[in-house]
Amino acid sequence: MNCALVTGASRGLGRAIAVQLAKDHGLFILVNYSTNQEAAEETLTEIKANGGNGELLQFNVQTKTEVDEALNGWKEANPDNFISVLVNNAGITRDGLFMWMPEKDWDDVLNTSTKGLFNVTQNVIQQMLRKRTGRIVNIASVSGLKGVAGQTNYSAAKGAMIASTKALAQEVAKRKITVNAVAPGFITSDMTKDLNEDELKQMIPMNRFGKAEEVAHLVSFLASEKASYITGEVININGGIYS
Repeated sequence: MNCALVTGASRGLGRAIAVQLAKDHGLFILVNYSTNQEAAEETLTEIKANGGNGELLQFNVQTKTEVDEALNGWKEANPDNFISVLVNNAGITRDGLFMWMPEKDWDDVLNTSTKGLFNVTQNVIQQMLRKRTGRIVNIASVSGLKGVAGQTNYSAAKGAMIASTKALAQEVAKRKITVNAVAPGFITSDMTKDLNEDELKQMIPMNRFGKAEEVAHLVSFLASEKASYITGEVININGGIYS
C-alpha cells in the first residue's frame, strides 16, 4: 500500500495537505505530530470523514534517534507498505529582532526545519531509492526567498530548505524521485493568527491571505504523476507578493 508521511500534520497547512493527499490520491496518511495528539486525532478524523484512511505517528523531527525509532518501527510493522510521498511540513516561528534573539530561538527554528528535513528524509528516502520512485515536497516560505525583518532565524531555515531541495533533486533524479519546494506567502493559519491581516493584505496584489487548501492543492499536484518531470523547483504561492 502506498502511503504519505506529512510532518507537523496536526493543524494548519499540514492538516490541509494530509486531507488533500488522501482525497486526491487514495494514499494512506501517516499523520506526524510532536506533542499535540488531540489536534493530530482531529486531522485523522477529517481524513476519514473524506473517505480516506491513516494513522498517527508521533516523533519530534529535531531528534534523529526519535525519528529513526518511530519510522523503522512502523516499517517493521508494515512490511507491505511504502512511503511514496513525503511532505516535510514541520516548522515553527520564534520571531524577534536578530540583535536580541536568544540562541535557543535560533536553534529551535533551524533544527525543526533543516535538521528535521535531514532526519526524516534520510530515513524515508532509502526505500524510495530501492523502489526507484518517490515524491518529496518541502514546505518552505516566501521568507526563505526574500528575507523578512524580525525573522532572521525563520528566513535562514527556509532558505536552507530551498537550497537543499535543489541539491537533493539532482542527486536522486535518475531514480525517478522528485524533490520540490513550495513557498507560501501569508496563509490563514495558526501561524498567522496574531498578524494584522487587514494591514498586511494591502501589501499583497491579490489583497487577501491565502487558504491552507490552496497550498494543499499545489502539494497534491507535485505528488501526482502529472508532475513527474518537475524537480528541483521552488513554487511560490503568495498572491503576487513576491513577483
